[in-house]
Amino acid sequence: MFSPDQENISTSSTKVPVKYGELIVLGYNGSLPNGDRGRRKSRFALSKRPKSNGVKPSTVHVACTPQAAKAISNKDQHSISYTLSRVQTVVVEYTQDSNTDMFQIGRSTESPIDFVVTDTVPGSQSNSDTQSVQSTISRFACRIMCQRTPPYTARIYAAGFDSSKNIFLGEKAAKWKTSDGQMDGLTTNGVLVMHPRLGFTEDSKPGVWREISVCGNVFTLRETRSAQQRGKMVENETQELVDGSLIDLCGATLLWRTAEGLSRTPTVKHLEALRQELNAARPQCPVGFNTLAFPSMRRKDIVDEKQPWVYLNCGHVHGYHNWGNRDAERDGREGRERECPMCRARGPYVPLWLGCEAGFYLDAAPPTHAFSPCGHVCSEKTAAYWSQIPLPHGTHTFHAACPFCAQQLSGEQGFIRLIFQGPVD
Repeated sequence: MFSPDQENISTSSTKVPVKYGELIVLGYNGSLPNGDRGRRKSRFALSKRPKSNGVKPSTVHVACTPQAAKAISNKDQHSISYTLSRVQTVVVEYTQDSNTDMFQIGRSTESPIDFVVTDTVPGSQSNSDTQSVQSTISRFACRIMCQRTPPYTARIYAAGFDSSKNIFLGEKAAKWKTSDGQMDGLTTNGVLVMHPRLGFTEDSKPGVWREISVCGNVFTLRETRSAQQRGKMVENETQELVDGSLIDLCGATLLWRTAEGLSRTPTVKHLEALRQELNAARPQCPVGFNTLAFPSMRRKDIVDEKQPWVYLNCGHVHGYHNWGNRDAERDGREGRERECPMCRARGPYVPLWLGCEAGFYLDAAPPTHAFSPCGHVCSEKTAAYWSQIPLPHGTHTFHAACPFCAQQLSGEQGFIRLIFQGPVD
């Protein structure tokens, strides 16, 4: 082990960049089904850049002036164009801001996008290609500006700059002139944000979903995702992200964790220790008396013969067996309706999987509860929190979902307490 002084020397010589925070995509249990590659992965760290690349608004040009045309065609000049009619466009030029770093998120794989996000297909933990769906995520969905000096505040804005450093809001996009004469607007499907109340801790409570404009103002939600009419401006709220803020891009939802918040979160190592502890207690199947074991984190989607299974209506944990499977012939191996041999409660019978994405956990307590109907296991506080969050789904509905696989939750609470049978010896 290092002495504290030696440790300081070793870290300062390697000069680790300051980490602002991480974005984690909901619905992936630690990595994408086909593996994380390049800018397409299940989590993305935002770190201080060697040189700032932030921008801030400067000159406003109206309509078809030569300056407006020049601002749009200049590949070295960031600008936002608001098309008001066929004959009138307002162009806002942006200049360098040495105090901020900019990170862009969207579906496009073009170079201005730092984090490529594609539509999340609920429950698709398999390696099948999930890209057949028509995407509702914008190519240049949003941008996050991080302050380069403490407290490293992160602010979110709708829309990102394309390869020509432009953002175009066409005739159909909702846009307006603000009271101080500036322009603002919303993107087609919108960027929604929800900040939790009481931080991302054991006491967290879900907040209210809001929409963020291109200039970072906060609005109540439109009637549907792409309605022309904007919501009401919410004066007393800001676009500053806090630990646990959720960002919805209409097709994928991202969780923002600050570097400080992550330092208090269980690590994958800790989750692995909890898994080993669970297995060391040698839980048994009350029918076959065989010992059950949660598979290692790497084998997180292949059903193992020692895999624990659960009856979702009562929480009794068993090994896989065919007892009481009245629908087995009809439904194959996983009959939806099964009768628990312990208490005769009827309901779905599913394999249990450990939640491996540590960033979704609110605390470091043991995994004692499982989401229904997917069987992902985590701590009680984590299950209770996520089951209360209405996540945007489609263009105008909301429902609670498992953060590890994005499946819509079912049952009264959306999760159950697991009842393990200890070894008989």
